[in-house]
Amino acid sequence: MSSERVLELRGVSVRRGEKVILGPLDFMVTAGERWVVLGPNGAGKSTLLQILATRIFPASGTVHVLDQEMGRVDLFELRTRIGICGALVAEDIPHEEIVRDVVLTAAYAILGRWNESYDLWDESRAVALLTTFGVRELADRTYGTLSEGERKRVQIARALMADPELLLLDEPAAGLDLGGREDLLKRFSIFASDPAAPASILVTHHIEEIPAGTTHALILKDGQIAVSGPIERVITSEHMSNVFGLPMEVRYEESRFFARAL
Repeated sequence: MSSERVLELRGVSVRRGEKVILGPLDFMVTAGERWVVLGPNGAGKSTLLQILATRIFPASGTVHVLDQEMGRVDLFELRTRIGICGALVAEDIPHEEIVRDVVLTAAYAILGRWNESYDLWDESRAVALLTTFGVRELADRTYGTLSEGERKRVQIARALMADPELLLLDEPAAGLDLGGREDLLKRFSIFASDPAAPASILVTHHIEEIPAGTTHALILKDGQIAVSGPIERVITSEHMSNVFGLPMEVRYEESRFFARAL
């Protein structure tokens, strides 16, 4: 695994009025790592993701993303190097857009096709990504006609279109039925096992939605880092019980995590 820094937060805090809702916290991801971020509702997961996606600035501290410091770089250019799957992008995708174009337009970091042109390589990559996530046959459908599960797969394909160096996934399995969730997690695990796959950070509420191959975990509570590090040291019965305030038993079977209340 490379030790190349993908992102680093130092002393980062976010305020809403007089209240600190996140931080101060330090956090670093290096190339090849696959992180999951967990925590109760209101713990700060979405706020952290917005910072990593360069959508909001912290009130204090420094943020380096792909060796660029926020506040000292053209964010539009930096965002082309970050793949995002989640509400940050999904709510702005035009429902009348053709699925193939939803993926293609990520090459220019835009939403909605206009007069830009794409070459055969772009077209082929878009179709290959749709195939990887099991929705190739939907390429000519309009986005608004898709089910929630189909939309999630298209969003991931879009997030990967520009060959990003950092992939951010905001609850990609939320709203899916059991079959859809398991199929999506399997496909993502296969993709992430490729040594050339980008470093990734996945935010979820449920440890059952952590794909196999995830290497590290960070648990937030009340805007602070409760525990972080290699996943097998973080996702434990003790830590989950303490963070969620409920006695839990955590099991690890066949590279997946499961939890139940005691």
